[in-house]
Amino acid sequence: MNRRQFLGLLGVTGVAGLGWRYWPDQGIWNPCPSDPIPEELLQHELVQSAWQGIDPKLMWDCHVHLVGTGDSDSGVWVNPDMQSILHPIQLTQFKFYLNSSCTDEAENVDEEFIARLRFLQQGIHPDSRYMLLAFDYRYDENGVLDKAQSQFHVPNEYAAKIHQTYPETFEWIASIHPYREDAIEALEWAVANGARAIKWLPAAMGMDPSSKRCDVFYDALIKHNIPLLSHAGAEYAVGVAETHHLNHPLLLRYPLERGVKVIIAHCASIGTGPDIDKGPKGEERHFIEFFTRLMDDRNYDGLLFGEISALTQVNRDLGTIKTIYEREDWHERLINGSDYPLPGVMPLFSVSRYVNAGFLKEEEGRTLSQIRRYNPPLFDFVLKRSLVVDGHKLANQVFESARLFQM
Repeated sequence: MNRRQFLGLLGVTGVAGLGWRYWPDQGIWNPCPSDPIPEELLQHELVQSAWQGIDPKLMWDCHVHLVGTGDSDSGVWVNPDMQSILHPIQLTQFKFYLNSSCTDEAENVDEEFIARLRFLQQGIHPDSRYMLLAFDYRYDENGVLDKAQSQFHVPNEYAAKIHQTYPETFEWIASIHPYREDAIEALEWAVANGARAIKWLPAAMGMDPSSKRCDVFYDALIKHNIPLLSHAGAEYAVGVAETHHLNHPLLLRYPLERGVKVIIAHCASIGTGPDIDKGPKGEERHFIEFFTRLMDDRNYDGLLFGEISALTQVNRDLGTIKTIYEREDWHERLINGSDYPLPGVMPLFSVSRYVNAGFLKEEEGRTLSQIRRYNPPLFDFVLKRSLVVDGHKLANQVFESARLFQM
């Protein structure tokens, strides 16, 4: 496939919105080798340096999507549009997700996805863990299930089952729509079954984090000391065009004011929106500016945190990455996630852009490309640890995410 064909594919699938600015360094499709990562790569100075100062037992990847098709008894549901040739955008996106997790040719996607993750973990560190994300359906304003507008569903029960089956490998994060009539009961079940947090993607789930309809749910989160991991900023992985405004970072000020512990996924590092502090027609600004506004508000110390998954994808502006790295006063409030399986979507990352920007040495870039071929989550970790942005690196504690979920 040449460059023109590739760009045409992106236009058809809608993933052009992801901000493809670079011809893929490593091709389009994940090669998915079945052999483990070579020992010489695991022992490479770059990898060993990445681990210096980090306790592997505290390295919990807090943003791992639990991908499946429901071909087992998992209860996973995928909107038929994502698997239909009548909807080429959704279909091709879904094929990218399956290929990135090396399950596109699997006879049993649900089982192979978990097996692949366990296989990859052994190439990172056996004491590290993945935090699997459940994902709730969309509900309307009246708390009625809106399955037609839902993209996919990953049941809390399934995520909990995987954690209970492989507790040495997986933690889990529940997803509960706050408008559901049984939201509090669902939260109590999740807490009793080991959920470490609640995950929201407001625009996709159809909820407003600043709505008083969430008050009872927020009170329950505080009661159980459960943090809220909420997406903020633009979203391209699922269709949210009509509800994009619900991802505005400043909407999360409302739960913060009530005392909820909030983790803003991706540090709201992509997209723009109006400055709603100045009214609905406030000046358009980059979402990272609103994240900065919240982080710099001392009233939220101990409540507000940022999560850095997807930060190094090609759709993130280098200036945004520079902000995250240079704000060392934030680092104790940042935690790491990989957004797996997205590190396995080959066009989503460009090592060469960091070499060209002077954030990486050329030989480091070559080693990282080799690592990614075998183990995308390890690549994501080592890349973030290796970047040096105007003399700044991410602190060790950013990668000891368990500290936030074991409180």
